[in-house]
Amino acid sequence: MASTTVDALDRRIIQALYSDPRASFSRLSEVLGSSEQTIARRYRRLFDGHVVRVVGQLDAQRLGQSDWAIRIRCAPGSASVLATKLAEHPDTAWVLLSSGGTEILSTIHSRHREEPTPPLFSQLPVGSQVVAVEAYCILHLFATGASPPPVSNDLSQEAVDGLISSARVGPPIERSTVTLQAADWPLVEALAQDGRATYRQLAVRTHWHESTVRRRVEELIASGVLSFDVDLDTEAIGFRTRAMLWMSVAPAKLGQVGQALADLPEVPFVAATTGSTNLVAAVLCQDDRSLYEFITGELATFDGLTHIETAPVMRAVKLHATLTRSPS
Repeated sequence: MASTTVDALDRRIIQALYSDPRASFSRLSEVLGSSEQTIARRYRRLFDGHVVRVVGQLDAQRLGQSDWAIRIRCAPGSASVLATKLAEHPDTAWVLLSSGGTEILSTIHSRHREEPTPPLFSQLPVGSQVVAVEAYCILHLFATGASPPPVSNDLSQEAVDGLISSARVGPPIERSTVTLQAADWPLVEALAQDGRATYRQLAVRTHWHESTVRRRVEELIASGVLSFDVDLDTEAIGFRTRAMLWMSVAPAKLGQVGQALADLPEVPFVAATTGSTNLVAAVLCQDDRSLYEFITGELATFDGLTHIETAPVMRAVKLHATLTRSPS
């Protein structure tokens, strides 16, 4: 998928964005030792090349809502078209083609407390193209993808700590004191499209004063309702093998295994779910051999893990909110 060349400076920019996704170009210039103009130009090239994008995300549980993972098994030849249609829906994220292109994996957001399941479930197509659909409610997140992939880090720990410190917007706010209002949605949608949009750009989108936008963004971040992740084309940095692991773990060991997986650099996402399995994880490796070594090495040591189903990811059609380019 990747066609944009990524060099050492690009990697350092990506690493810095994981520490502070909204760091100004001037701040990144201080940390990385390159001119502000160079950093801005490099980021724009990566952004336009679909290599990296900062995205604003809501915490569903803090809003009293739910996120769901779904697996759609398709008849051969039909998954790609269905995945493209699914990716265009605003309530979907991480639309992936897996298992040789016969299965679609996706996350669906439920944004209404009154509805126990997302309305999109009732809109999924049925017929000869869809063989089976499984839905898993995400109960607990152990890892959300907010850590950089396992690459050599050229940033000093001092630089990382400084970026993390500058990303803090103030003391935490009790979740009960901040709720998402209808007027917030233009702001949320703008940040989902570009989490690095300036306060001036956000003011244009929301028709609010710039100071009002800044204050509201800081409130949502401090309350934990809003956070920022990095959409990254991992192939561009040398990781060509991805897989989803659907696992069954003894209930008494679920928390322990989930956290142990979250601590591994190869695992950007881990969650406890309902359904036929109770733990799902995304794994990122350089090649198929590395995936085999991970499954038979690290994973084999976990006590309480009784079943693993591995679904290789062939292509990402959509990341958080970023539609990827189709392969040429």
